[in-house]
Amino acid sequence: MRRNHLIAAAGICLALIIYATLAKLAGRPALMGHAEAYSVVVIERFSAYGLLGFLLSFLLPGRVKLACAFVVAVAVGLEVLQAVTPDRDPRLIDVLQKAAGGTVGVLLAQTILAFLPRPPS
Repeated sequence: MRRNHLIAAAGICLALIIYATLAKLAGRPALMGHAEAYSVVVIERFSAYGLLGFLLSFLLPGRVKLACAFVVAVAVGLEVLQAVTPDRDPRLIDVLQKAAGGTVGVLLAQTILAFLPRPPS
């Protein structure tokens, strides 16, 4: 049952990231209003992808490369898709921030998993 909850949480997190990335600027969710400081936007990106990486890492225990590759692929893919959205602009720095957040989330979860007791075989 716990795995189903993780799948649902990761799916919801991914859906929210997709919406926030591809929505028009006027419809984009904002943490502190539409006049956010750039540092707040960076923290939002980093945290959202960090949470996605964290959840994926618990879904794929021991598969660090796969979880990191998935998070980086989502970051790159969504940034490329922003090129087709009229009022959004893809930037390399955004991809790097998102990929870094996702990778940190994966590594944090793997560190936690290393200290959890393993179920008996």
